[in-house]
Amino acid sequence: MEIRVEWQGKLSRIRLDNGVDLSIPYVVDFQQVNCFYAPFTTDQPVKTETFTGSVASGASVNFYNHLLNFHGGGTHTECYGHLSKARESVNQVLREYLGMAVLISVYPTLRPDGDRVIEETTLRMLLQGQHAAPFLVLRTLPNETTKRQRHYSGTNPPYLSAEAAEWIASMGFRHLLIDLPSVDRESDGGKLAAHRAFWSDRRQTDCTITELIFVPDAVRDGYYLINLQLAPIHSDAAPSRPVLYELED
Repeated sequence: MEIRVEWQGKLSRIRLDNGVDLSIPYVVDFQQVNCFYAPFTTDQPVKTETFTGSVASGASVNFYNHLLNFHGGGTHTECYGHLSKARESVNQVLREYLGMAVLISVYPTLRPDGDRVIEETTLRMLLQGQHAAPFLVLRTLPNETTKRQRHYSGTNPPYLSAEAAEWIASMGFRHLLIDLPSVDRESDGGKLAAHRAFWSDRRQTDCTITELIFVPDAVRDGYYLINLQLAPIHSDAAPSRPVLYELED
């Protein structure tokens, strides 16, 4: 199936059978991605006195319980409820499932203290002259495929500076997607400065952050149609599947 999309005065063709899934799945395997010392994803069949929900154990169906940590075990989308006492639901905040996205690849800057940080000046340079879009997708370099299974806990992965997050918000991007465990430093004393800068003021009601994506090297920087699919779970975060579609002439 194909659709036509007009954006910035240009009509583009989009093949809906040619999307690129950016999500990292939640899997029951030690090689799953993991961060913030979260428990690994596990599952087990429901058991009663007369039933074990496993076909391998003789049942007619598989009927399993799953333990997932949304923030620590796979691609997830979160809202301001991640920081608030009210713990607002991301499924009530996200109301924009389809939209235009700009993808850029960025090398974090090595600071004197050893931290690798995506700085405001870098984003300004990379996005200079670009049209504003609702979605911003950041792919960090180098882009090893091991990101899909990496155990980040205790490694102080790259993150976004508060100034960069504030600038992203000022540019009108409402949905930020990034291939890191968090937009903030792994251990920052609870400041969460980049989260707070991105969700400043009225942006708390309709803006989201998606973390732990993976963008294959074959996907070039540029503009795409994005479909941000979200599991219908009422929580501050939920597993998600962002899909990019190329704009063709």
